[in-house]
Amino acid sequence: MKERIVIIPTYNEIENIEAIIRAVFSLELPFHVLIIDDGSPDGTALKVKELQKEFINSLHIEERKGKLGLGTAYIHGFKWALKHDYQFIFEMDADFSHNPKDLIRLYNSCATKNEAGIRNDVAIGSRYVQGVNVVNWPMSRVLMSYFASIYVRIVTGMPIHDATAGFKCYRREVLETINLDSIKFVGYAFQIEMKFTAWKYGFVVGEVPIIFTDRTKGTSKMSSGIFKEAFFGVLQMKINSFFKKYNR
Repeated sequence: MKERIVIIPTYNEIENIEAIIRAVFSLELPFHVLIIDDGSPDGTALKVKELQKEFINSLHIEERKGKLGLGTAYIHGFKWALKHDYQFIFEMDADFSHNPKDLIRLYNSCATKNEAGIRNDVAIGSRYVQGVNVVNWPMSRVLMSYFASIYVRIVTGMPIHDATAGFKCYRREVLETINLDSIKFVGYAFQIEMKFTAWKYGFVVGEVPIIFTDRTKGTSKMSSGIFKEAFFGVLQMKINSFFKKYNR
């Protein structure tokens, strides 16, 4: 049985990949890392393979041909992590917008009970659970993200402030319960669909406040199509949920 693994999808992250891997491995708690690379032409995968010689048995890579989408990258990683018996499975970006030190806080919220006796099954690194904690984003993007989460909360009924967050910890049983092949969205709507599905199954989904800092190196993968998928996808997801049974 293995304890903790961090899944990091990559496409052209050569400027960040070594630093983020070393940051995770420098934490006081041991984490394994799985890189899902979508055929980066900039040599991201080659750098990871080079680092594997240093981090033997704790750094892993799965290579895919072409840009197949964020959601499918995580689904691939989830299946790999379940197959290899990890108990706590994390999502994190490669660009340091998520502070690797917060991995420990996410883990603790899923591994131990709080003062109220509650232990999270899914822990979300939340930008909005305590105000707005975003650094280096233009105001237009902050407002779009913030109000997108309000929109999701209204449509779905989920009591979650940061519905599009991509910094998370799952307990193993959550990913075992969800039919991963039924997850439809491939962009940032994937993040909403995973939270919604876990919540509908009755898992405890909690938020851990973080400070999100926009990347300083590399290029953002955000596009207008991603927001369009999320906007219309949430309505479709809610309607579909009326015809689905969520039995654990």
